[in-house]
Amino acid sequence: MSGKFRETAMRCVFCATACACILAVLLICFFLFSNGIPFFGKVSLWDFLTGEKWKPGNNIFGILPMILGSVYVTGGALLLGAPLGILTAIYLVRFCPHKLYRVLKPAVALLAGIPSVVYGFFGLTAIVPFVKETFGGNGNSMLTACILLAMMILPTIILQAESAIRAVPESYFEGSLALGATREASVFRTVVPAARSGILAAVILGVGRAVGETMAVMMVAGNQARMPKGLLQGIRTMTVNIVMEMGYATDLHREALIATGVVLFVFILMINALFSALKRRQVQ
Repeated sequence: MSGKFRETAMRCVFCATACACILAVLLICFFLFSNGIPFFGKVSLWDFLTGEKWKPGNNIFGILPMILGSVYVTGGALLLGAPLGILTAIYLVRFCPHKLYRVLKPAVALLAGIPSVVYGFFGLTAIVPFVKETFGGNGNSMLTACILLAMMILPTIILQAESAIRAVPESYFEGSLALGATREASVFRTVVPAARSGILAAVILGVGRAVGETMAVMMVAGNQARMPKGLLQGIRTMTVNIVMEMGYATDLHREALIATGVVLFVFILMINALFSALKRRQVQ
């Protein structure tokens, strides 16, 4: 009787925990949309999304520069970080000596726990001067933000991709070797394709980290609310725009920033939906 009671009690605890998580998400959605959507009754949604100028003092609210800044920085970080993260995960699983693995794995996990402001300080003191001396400009640019974000998403991609690759049955690898394939061919043509679903999930998590990052990007991107004009020019992302101005924003300005949060929320949902559709297509 006591065993059944404990089982029922734990089931109730787990159910309550799941409901609390769902409730938290619903409350966030309710707050965002209830406070952000009324703004579009005062400012056209089209003008808000396609406007190229952000001048809150003149009631001009166009977030296209911030949308493009977020897209470019996220895309650049993904181009730099995803291949390196996936290849590192493959190395850790199939090619890394055990003694070296015991050092590299904790190091990667440590990178995942470093605060964003520390990454930002590193970017400000190391990456910004490097970009300035190597490519020109003042160093606070889109390229700097892409490099720094690529570093920040590496631990997420590496850890998740490693778990996905390790989940592939060993028989896949051994069977490929038995058929005469080399070790490298067995890994890249058998093991990695079998783990592509988990690897794609790792990339999705990396994209989520890059899109939502604020502090580190704010420290190295230049924070200029204008249309992106090149890799060596400063930009501003949607998250940075909200953080920089929410502290003193009032009235319509504050509503515009909350509306920016709504756009960012929908943007992330679209990215997740796109990757989920690609994942289902690959599975089929």
